[in-house]
Amino acid sequence: MLGNDAPPSPAAHRTWWRAPLVATLLGLPLLALEYRWFASQDGPGAFSGVLFWAAGLLVLAWVLPHRRSLRGLRLAAAGTGLGCALLPVMFAVLLGVAVAAS
Repeated sequence: MLGNDAPPSPAAHRTWWRAPLVATLLGLPLLALEYRWFASQDGPGAFSGVLFWAAGLLVLAWVLPHRRSLRGLRLAAAGTGLGCALLPVMFAVLLGVAVAAS
């Protein structure tokens, strides 16, 4: 039986939480803001899939097993989730720049 003083297994990844934490700290406020903004405009419409994928990928980054072999997958899920959370904001910014330039 292992006690609390047992060393972690060699496959365990001690800093597994960094990528999900950074992506969540940046992406979750954006997701909440976007959801509230889209809800006030009669629903998310075309961006509903992006918002659901962003939330799902951020959750996936947290629930993956804490093994070193899944570090790349965890980083990809966190980064893609953050990218999906940034997509509606970046689309609005680019649309505003295009309208201002014309």
